Amino acid sequence: MSPRVIKVGLLGLGTVGGGVYRVLHKNRELIARKTGVGLEIAKILVRDPHKDRGLPLAPGVLTTDPHAILDNPEIELVVEVMGGTGAALEYARRALAQGKSLVTANKDMLAAHGKELFRLAQERGADLLFEASVAGGIPIIRVLKQCLAANRIEQVIGILNGTTNYMLTRMTAEGSDFQEVLRAAQALGYAEADPTNDVEGYDAARKTAILASIAFNTRISFKDVYVEGITKITAADITYARELGYVIKLLGIAKDTPEGIEVRTHPALLPQTHPLAAVQDAFNAVFVRGDAVGDTMFYGRGAGDLPTASAVVADMMDAARNILHRVPGIISCTCFEERPLKPMGRVRCKNYVRLRVVDRPGVLAQIAKVFGDHQVSLAAVTQKDTRGDRAELVLITHEVAEQNLRDALADLGPLEVVEEIGNVLRVEGDD
Repeated sequence: MSPRVIKVGLLGLGTVGGGVYRVLHKNRELIARKTGVGLEIAKILVRDPHKDRGLPLAPGVLTTDPHAILDNPEIELVVEVMGGTGAALEYARRALAQGKSLVTANKDMLAAHGKELFRLAQERGADLLFEASVAGGIPIIRVLKQCLAANRIEQVIGILNGTTNYMLTRMTAEGSDFQEVLRAAQALGYAEADPTNDVEGYDAARKTAILASIAFNTRISFKDVYVEGITKITAADITYARELGYVIKLLGIAKDTPEGIEVRTHPALLPQTHPLAAVQDAFNAVFVRGDAVGDTMFYGRGAGDLPTASAVVADMMDAARNILHRVPGIISCTCFEERPLKPMGRVRCKNYVRLRVVDRPGVLAQIAKVFGDHQVSLAAVTQKDTRGDRAELVLITHEVAEQNLRDALADLGPLEVVEEIGNVLRVEGDD
């Protein structure tokens, strides 16, 4: 007996949309046997229906009219892989408002408008599934929502952007500077012509907001995340970090603390022994600590057509099963708490500080006094790269509140003996 067929509307046929179509076409029989449901792409919304996409598309499946999907009563499942928060958001709202289940890979939309979309899904009894929105093909959304649901999550730390991880890997391996590896990443297609979204940390911050919302059952949006990028990282920082036993990674960090939830994305020194330190090139990984499970890590390709399509199609299969058994929305929004956010100034970390100073007696004492006046304790001080009457100092602080460190640095800057505050990076993963 043939399984029931659920008709799907696909919004977008770019890199990810093409991957979704290929996976469905290649594995359609296996998918039908696993779910008990056949998935048929009835319509695909595109800008140019005449473009050659190299796909075995059925005649008439392409359309430039969103109504052909959103207002089609035969289409029960909508898959949004357009990206952005313009038309994609409008179409997502309309699909959910009509009770259609929605699968999306759109981190930008969820990080900014997740609360509204989940409310719509709950009101209409529809699924809103989004595994592909974070870390591509790595299963992490479902893990946090279901597999680790019995845990109180203590922290989630992730390498969530393949472009910046590739760049930092190259800088570490070759001693290259930021601009050099950026050009290489652009030549390979890892980085866009305008790389701002990646190198300034915005892409990873959006993903961090999504993970934190699920991990701590509290709605957290992109604007709640403290963000720094990797543009100030130099070859010297990479070298000094290695000599101290660390690697530098761009991390998305979410922690549950007695003072509230920490949510931040920034480069940090990570011990070489930490599981995330070994994640190289364009790969992603997410480290999760739960009160029952302990430490776990999830690793794989965080982008690309087929890895991302793997997550999208898996969500489609879940949504199709739920439609078949008449239980869409069975796992709805898990943001049932309203936890406070911890202000960045009260976040406590160890820190790496690189200074260019005058090389003469008494300089270190002056610097140490400024730090001491602001209750910043120094764990290690190393003199590097002495040239003439100038030297570079590398300091590691003990754990200190962010605001104390900022105040100390503000007082260090005007000192006659301090020529430059070269860089300041937090140290993570020593706990």
